[in-house]
Amino acid sequence: MSEERIIKKYPNRRLYDTAISSYITLNDVKELVLSYTAFKVIDAKSGDDLTRSTLLQIIAEQEDRESPIFTSDILQNVIRFYGDSMQAMMSRFLEHSMKLFMEQQAGFKSPLNTFLGTNPMTLMQNIAEQNMNMWKSMQENFYMRNGQVSDPEEEATPTTNTDQKET
Repeated sequence: MSEERIIKKYPNRRLYDTAISSYITLNDVKELVLSYTAFKVIDAKSGDDLTRSTLLQIIAEQEDRESPIFTSDILQNVIRFYGDSMQAMMSRFLEHSMKLFMEQQAGFKSPLNTFLGTNPMTLMQNIAEQNMNMWKSMQENFYMRNGQVSDPEEEATPTTNTDQKET
């Protein structure tokens, strides 16, 4: 596997790809993403990592140009998670969901599945079920780590001294 490409962003907002010694556009960076090329965008002056902000800029441009992936409701809900105690959990959930979706998509595109006639609706239903199971598991783990009861029936059943064994 090749080394991570370094792209320098200059104060004039131009991007310079050090691997090819040439200025590139955001569309070129998008092509790097699509081709699974490892890269990092850094501020040419300070050396700060600007990869995430550059990727967000590409997403914003794509959302404006084409049929958007993120509805206003989704974006508002994501914003609400910032600063919330569940922010880290939501981040992990989104990352795991995306990985699961990508794995399922790879299976969906495989020639064997096409040959066997896999029903796309069944596949999407399976993905949704796996996401729900993963979300439930993450919630249970979160509650268990924080000493909270995750089963509402357990919360409704008070414990009394008669329930405890006498020694």
